[in-house]
Amino acid sequence: MNNPDNKPNGYVPVLTGLINAKCPRCRRGDIFASSTYSFTGQKMHERCSHCNLYYEREPGYWYVAMFVSYALNVAEMVTFAVALHVLTGSDSPWVYVGVLLGVIFILSPFNYRYSRVILLYWLTPGLRYDPERAKDHVN
Repeated sequence: MNNPDNKPNGYVPVLTGLINAKCPRCRRGDIFASSTYSFTGQKMHERCSHCNLYYEREPGYWYVAMFVSYALNVAEMVTFAVALHVLTGSDSPWVYVGVLLGVIFILSPFNYRYSRVILLYWLTPGLRYDPERAKDHVN
């Protein structure tokens, strides 16, 4: 049964699903079992709890996420280096090295998580949102 907005029951917008690290096929099940910043580390579910999608599409699939993480790191470092130069005007390379190493350390859990989410959402051929799988289970 559709709601008044003509969206299927259980519909989650793509940006909301991506930000909340939900399954790309149904956007209902969680990809990760823990939060981004936790002392236990980030644990990833093997399958979606809602539609049973197996997240690791093939052996070695997550190696591609390293390239996505690298791109995120480069974008963050360039952004913070330019902002640091504009804000401080410092010419000391040690200021940049210290701040950028701190930024890399602080954002590494974020990059780990969202490199995998971006890989699943936008860089995996054939993996698309399926409104039928997003519907609530009827018992």
